[in-house]
Amino acid sequence: MTTAFTFPGQGSQVVGMGKPLADAFPAARALFDEVDAALGEKLTATMWQGPADKLTLTENAQPALMAASLAAIRVLEAEAGLDLARDVAYVAGHSLGEYSALAAAGAISVADTARLLRTRGRAMQQAVPVGQGAMAALLGLEFDAAKAVAQEAAQGEVCDPANDNAPGQVVVSGNKAAVERAVEIAKARGARAMMLPVSAPFHCALMRPAAEVMREALSKVDVQAPRVPLIANVTAAPVREPAEIVRGLIEQVTGTVRWRASIVYLVGHGVDRLCEVGTGKVLTGLARRIAKETSAIVVDKPEDIAAYQAARGGP
Repeated sequence: MTTAFTFPGQGSQVVGMGKPLADAFPAARALFDEVDAALGEKLTATMWQGPADKLTLTENAQPALMAASLAAIRVLEAEAGLDLARDVAYVAGHSLGEYSALAAAGAISVADTARLLRTRGRAMQQAVPVGQGAMAALLGLEFDAAKAVAQEAAQGEVCDPANDNAPGQVVVSGNKAAVERAVEIAKARGARAMMLPVSAPFHCALMRPAAEVMREALSKVDVQAPRVPLIANVTAAPVREPAEIVRGLIEQVTGTVRWRASIVYLVGHGVDRLCEVGTGKVLTGLARRIAKETSAIVVDKPEDIAAYQAARGGP
């Protein structure tokens, strides 16, 4: 089988994430220790003990999700003989998951990735005053129709398509009043639409201050060519050249996460197994909507390691 590894984004975090792997495998524990050291604090205490509202803070959720994903990668390497360059054709990550994918592929060190995501989380939270931005899911509209709804709703404010997640599942983001108008317009056109419980309007033009913060932060980090191609959020196409990777990471702060197109690209280029590495099953659910015939598995818990081994034909 031809495999692509995918890495989840914000919203998949949950108290206790990664602890079963840390308890069962020294490789996972070492990874979490590495992240704690890079941040100069016990992020793992928040991950494993909560409280949930502290873990949900963007500046904590982003590095936490990366840490859980990379712990699973380290365990796959140590216990299942994973060689990413040999066993995986592509990597891709949803929003912050793009950083996890790059760390897994050796393009950015784990320590640098943890610090970048702490910076990214804070910058995105601070870009828009609390209560002024919002996001909403438009369900039942294809991307072009949802984009038209967003444009009609803007009325001089910002309302952008933030995530093209799957057929009939598009998220819009922007000024709160504009997003509320988008919900009403979408409902009038027969779609289901709902406001999302988020702390900031991610992936829209209001995030430009955060994009500039990330431009500066990334300029100070060593980015290497990944061992396998990354399918970039903003282009839904493979990238390996470091400067192009950095441009994509800056652009995705304000740009649309083209997840549906990314999965379509993977399947169209021979991928017949998608492996979601890290907390939750959100991307696996989306994959089953986008590419129904493609195998989709999750590696999150200790029992998933053995299942991965079995799926690839043994140790």
